Amino acid sequence: MSKGRLEAFSDGVIAILITIMVLELKPPHEGSWEALRPLWPVLTSYVLSFIYLGIYWNNHHHLLQAVRRVNGRILWANLHLLFWLSLVPFATAWMGESHFAPMAVAGYGVPLLLAGVAYYVLERALIAHHPHDPTLAAAVGADLKGIVSVVVYAIAIPLAFAQPWLSCALYAGVAIWWLVPDRRIERAMDARS
Repeated sequence: MSKGRLEAFSDGVIAILITIMVLELKPPHEGSWEALRPLWPVLTSYVLSFIYLGIYWNNHHHLLQAVRRVNGRILWANLHLLFWLSLVPFATAWMGESHFAPMAVAGYGVPLLLAGVAYYVLERALIAHHPHDPTLAAAVGADLKGIVSVVVYAIAIPLAFAQPWLSCALYAGVAIWWLVPDRRIERAMDARS
């Protein structure tokens, strides 16, 4: 099965999620810097979520560039990932509107945690479907970065009830870590060419 439709569908879903998030931003009625002050929690949560969705879009693109075809298992694994990503706008709005209330901060971590797990499942499904092309398996390896990210989310979620700002710092730290370009797949693709 061709991977083109999977890529196009995933790109469209992520673009819609980003659009939904930006539509949640309500501009103030006044034209001053002071009028923006009450919006800082909403803007901060939006920026963090935009970065997260951008990271997933970028890594998803690289992941699919390393494979030639997909099957039904991969389609379902991809939908599993997109499901958890589709909850990011809700979690973003809740965290921002509640001014980082502990329950909302914990709730924000849930789709991050489960999207991280779903991405790992997608990686493994793609690797299993390409047993005679070790390019992706070699590039991804054990995916230590992905596993550590999931562990950090798992720590940050319960921590939010005691220290919501520390949980937010952990979420931001994982995002910053992923912003550093991961060239493993690009190097593997260059070596295959």
